[in-house]
Amino acid sequence: MSGGVTVVGAGLAGCEAAWQLARRGVKSTVLEMKPEHMSPAHGSTDLAELVCSNSLRGAALSTAPGLLKEEMRRLGSLIIACADECAVPAGGALAVDRTAFSAAVTERVRSHPLIEVRCQRVESIPEGSVIIATGPLTDGALAREIGKMLGEPMHFFDAAAPIVSFDSINMERAYFASRYDKGTADYINCPMDKEEYLAFWRELREAEEAPVHGFEDSMVFEGCMPVEVMARRGEDTLRYGPMKPVGLRDPRTGKRPYAVVQLRADDRSGSMFNIVGFQTHLRQPEQRRVFRMIPGLEQAEFLRYGVMHRSSFVNAPGKLDGSWRIIGRENIMLAGQLTGVEGYIESAASGLCAGIAMAAQVQGRPLPRFPRTTALGALAEHVSVPCGEFKPMNINFGIIEPLGERIRDKRARYTAISERALAVIEEMKRSGL
Repeated sequence: MSGGVTVVGAGLAGCEAAWQLARRGVKSTVLEMKPEHMSPAHGSTDLAELVCSNSLRGAALSTAPGLLKEEMRRLGSLIIACADECAVPAGGALAVDRTAFSAAVTERVRSHPLIEVRCQRVESIPEGSVIIATGPLTDGALAREIGKMLGEPMHFFDAAAPIVSFDSINMERAYFASRYDKGTADYINCPMDKEEYLAFWRELREAEEAPVHGFEDSMVFEGCMPVEVMARRGEDTLRYGPMKPVGLRDPRTGKRPYAVVQLRADDRSGSMFNIVGFQTHLRQPEQRRVFRMIPGLEQAEFLRYGVMHRSSFVNAPGKLDGSWRIIGRENIMLAGQLTGVEGYIESAASGLCAGIAMAAQVQGRPLPRFPRTTALGALAEHVSVPCGEFKPMNINFGIIEPLGERIRDKRARYTAISERALAVIEEMKRSGL
């Protein structure tokens, strides 16, 4: 047994890092400010809270998120194990009952004999071996201290979609189908004709936003674009984005609608549904007014309104190495969205890698490095190797090393990349990872 790592933050990355340390016989103390101090984005006292969507995105190995999850699954990821146990129907995606998921992670972390969880707001970087996984809302004295080491944190804005009660959805106007004709029919579809769409679009683009200091379109992360911002970019932007009707024929008419709003189950019982792609920071009365124009949502009961919050990340390339360590302060590692990875699984993946690397470091073993042929290695390279302007990034096949051979069929090509990556992971496991 080895001692002494401090993990700051008990979100997805921090919990995963502590779990990987424990699996390798390394004690950790996890410092978490909840429940004494709650950020504007949090509502639960559990660890590993999902504050935006309940989806961990694509599950198939022909998708980059699917590959990343499978790499983590094969390496004993706590987050993926709990997500698999708490999955809800979502077609080709892995989505979870967010309450059950956080409760499962919390129970396992708190009950592990090598992990101690303390409620403590951290104002300065602790001494010794440390993994900082304080998330995208890192602020105050800790943010300033990180800024002194790495340069001032940059900021962008992130948005969450509303959740409505299933019982309040008018299923005489909506219907179940798969997402873009892929997977099983787990999504509720609210179809619009052209007249309904144009009326909705006009109201949405003019709706009143909640005040957000410093908000500009250019500062919004493209993968989490508020729906009202998309509406202002053009009449058809939504129809080629979250309201794309491809593969979603209305079974009552046999025709493809002009536009479609989709909803995905947000809990295991199917009592709550998330409006897919409708991240927003409209004022709450405006959300009720405008989103109830959607066919089927005329009487929608909003269980959670969309919210907008500030997120922070550091300019990591050249300041972190491929093992998530601060260059020149190698006893300190960063993990989670603070590093510039974007998304739930990406945050957890960085915690997994940091936990594995820190365990090796405190035990005096060589630090493992995941190559760029793997999704884990591609994320590490993204945050460590300078390459133009640095922006938050989800996992995608564009940052994974391409195949040496050319395969024209995209699905076959991506599946081949995934198979190559998983073979590397298995070889690293055989080598004692």
